[in-house]
Amino acid sequence: MPNSPLRRRTTQALITLAATAALTSVTACGSDTEPTQPPTPAAQASPAELTCEGQGIDAKAPIHYRTETLINAPLDTIWNLQTDVERWPSWQQPVLTNKRLDSGPLQAGSPFQWTTPAPATATTPATTLTITSTVQQLAQNKCIRWSGPAVGDGLHIEGGIHVWTFTKVDGGVLVRTEENWNGTQVEADVPTSTAFLGAGLEAWLKDLKATAEAKR
Repeated sequence: MPNSPLRRRTTQALITLAATAALTSVTACGSDTEPTQPPTPAAQASPAELTCEGQGIDAKAPIHYRTETLINAPLDTIWNLQTDVERWPSWQQPVLTNKRLDSGPLQAGSPFQWTTPAPATATTPATTLTITSTVQQLAQNKCIRWSGPAVGDGLHIEGGIHVWTFTKVDGGVLVRTEENWNGTQVEADVPTSTAFLGAGLEAWLKDLKATAEAKR
C-alpha cells in the first residue's frame, strides 16, 4: 500500500543514504530539497554495463544507475584519489571515516569499512551508516569493482556492487561508474531507490573531478 509502514521506512532509509552521499553537492547548490527522480546524463542512454576484468554489476538487480564525467587531470592523480580509500574523508564530506581491514596495496580481496552520518527522521533516530566493502577485481589505472552491505539503525542494504573504469581520452580521463543495490527494503520502492542511488553517484563524481583538477 502507498502509505504502508514498509514504504515509509524504505523511503526514509533512502533519503538518509542519499542525503549523506550527496551532501556536498546539495549544499553547494544552496538547496535543501530532496531529488525526486534520478539525473539523466548521456551515459544513462548506453545499455552496455561497465566491467572490470569481465565482471560488472548484478544485471538482474532492479535498482542500478550508471553515469560518467570527463576529468582534466592526470590518470595517476585520479586513480590514487579513488583507491587511497582511507583518505576519502579528506575530499568527500559525507565520508566520516574509512579504514583498511588489510595492509599493503589495495588489491582484489582487500576489505575496507567506511562510515557516513544518517540524520534523525520522523521514525528513526540519528545513526551512523557502516558500509563494509570488499574489492573483487582491480586493474591498475583501468578499473576497480567492489561489493558489500550497508548497515545502520533502521537501514539495511543487503548488498551492492560498484564498478569504476578510467580511460584516457582527448581532454583528460573519462571516468565511468555503475552501481546496483539489493535488498528487500530498498527494492520495495525501485524508483525512489534509483533516484537516490543516482544522486549519490553524481555527487561522488563531482567531488572526484573537483579534487583531481585542483591538484593539476
